[in-house]
Amino acid sequence: MADIEQLLHARLARAFAAVAGGPVDPAVQRSQRADYQSGAALGLARSLKTDPRALAAKVLDHADLDDLCGEIEVSGPGFINLTLADEVLGRNINELDDRLGVSTVDEPETVVVDYSGPNAAKEMHVGHLRSTVIGDAVVRLLEFLGHRVIRQNHLGDWGTPFGMLIEQLAGDERAGISELGELYVQARRRFDAEPEFRRKSRERVVLLQAGDADTLRLWRAVMETSRRHFLAMYGRLGVRLQDADFAGESSYNAELDGIVSDLDTSDSDGAACVFPQGFTNRDGGPLPLIVRKSDGGYGYAATDLAALRHRIEDLKATRILYLIGEPQHLHLQLVFATAREAGWLVPPVRAEHIGFGSVLGADGKLLRSREGGTVKLADLLDEAVGRAAVHNADPEISEAVGIGAVKYADLSNDRAKDYVLDFDRMLSLKGNTSVYLQYAHARVRSIGERATTGREEPTIAHPAERRLALELLRFPAVIRTTSQTLEFHHLTGYLFGLATAFSAFYEHCRVLGNGGRLTLSDRTAQTLRTGLGLLGIAAPERM
Repeated sequence: MADIEQLLHARLARAFAAVAGGPVDPAVQRSQRADYQSGAALGLARSLKTDPRALAAKVLDHADLDDLCGEIEVSGPGFINLTLADEVLGRNINELDDRLGVSTVDEPETVVVDYSGPNAAKEMHVGHLRSTVIGDAVVRLLEFLGHRVIRQNHLGDWGTPFGMLIEQLAGDERAGISELGELYVQARRRFDAEPEFRRKSRERVVLLQAGDADTLRLWRAVMETSRRHFLAMYGRLGVRLQDADFAGESSYNAELDGIVSDLDTSDSDGAACVFPQGFTNRDGGPLPLIVRKSDGGYGYAATDLAALRHRIEDLKATRILYLIGEPQHLHLQLVFATAREAGWLVPPVRAEHIGFGSVLGADGKLLRSREGGTVKLADLLDEAVGRAAVHNADPEISEAVGIGAVKYADLSNDRAKDYVLDFDRMLSLKGNTSVYLQYAHARVRSIGERATTGREEPTIAHPAERRLALELLRFPAVIRTTSQTLEFHHLTGYLFGLATAFSAFYEHCRVLGNGGRLTLSDRTAQTLRTGLGLLGIAAPERM
């Protein structure tokens, strides 16, 4: 089954090229005046200094569209309006397969996706939500398109914080994740207030880096407790991160000396720095990236560079995506520039920062607990599921609805912007919410289960049938846009529009007893289920 929008684009592109003598983007898009519209003749006419309406008509003389369109016209100053034939809509709906018209990519890539990245020895909190949820959707989408995706969970699991924590543990590695968090707070206070504890903590860091058996045993116990917590949270969220995907800072420790020696560093007050071209500080001077501190220790920059080189040279990635908050944009650009100047990050390999905003409370500030602290992710999910349970007696459904609402609220917003977490809105059965879409899917499935007649090719006659059919056939174009931008509000907005179109269709068209309309219903359920699945959200059969 062809991607209708892509097919129209290809046919018009050939026609424009024949007229213009070279490539022209026909800019095919949905229109309220027809099914699709191209405005490319207007811009081309200006460059050719000719009449745009006459040019559009000439393009149509070269266009092979009769087998797709029932009506073609030049309108206004030179727009080309295209209305698909009813039988074309029905045939293409009937021929949809499990992929709903979405083709796999012609040239699959090896893509590394760096996401989630919590700190060991601490409970996951709301600050980890967006990286984890958006990153998982990126993984699902790229895998759906046929890419080889390597998940990487860059844990914070090394350095001075762990020297403090291990010293505070004092040989007792039995603490759970919540106790570890409390012990870390205690250790930080002691580190700031007690010179002797600070000295011993730093000695622990040296012992850890040197491979001291007792220190490593305690560190491994901390890591095992942390991993169990992280995996439990990932399981509950329904994200695909597994234990094998954990690649913390510690895994690059042995590489850091080599990383620094391979760079063209300069001394700055005892620290080894690189000064990537094109970056300046507020005073206009060169902006440094510190790869080794004055005390000989290594910071985030060295570890990030080691991870980047590992992903290029060992994992053989050609595309590396970093799901990290917008405030880290400058740091990542410095790391990427350093890797380019070192000769590691060269085409066709590219690294991209997929940034995002923050989760805010009703006051417009960073979301906080009632006590003023950071909201634990488990508590946030518990509240969402608890609210969902008010309307769902089945605990499994409540979990699917509550978790789905949290994820959808994140993904349906512009990725780069902050958003306000509002439980009432995200759990509403009205509007652009996952609850509305899950209910729509369950409703469509129930119609299919009641049907006693077979499915057949739809005969598009009613305006509501046409609108629904057009929405269903738009799925490949939406997936294409979402994959190009990695902005999932394009997909969520489409799914909401599809569910709304189905509601109008069901209101105006009797479905039971009509095989063609049952096919439209089945394809709607299939598209909702597939779309929600790409977002990592369950689509219950009943609600």
